[in-house]
Amino acid sequence: MRPNIDISHTLNGRVKDYAEQQDVSLEEAYREIIETGLEAVEHPDEP
Repeated sequence: MRPNIDISHTLNGRVKDYAEQQDVSLEEAYREIIETGLEAVEHPDEP
């Protein structure tokens, strides 16, 4: 499922590739990527 925001086809393709590699749904892939990104923004000094 592609979020209802303007995401380039290239970026969406990268998320699809990630979903296939991780054997998860596209929705789960977006969720994991967004959660990981938010954690990185909220805690930039943690590895």
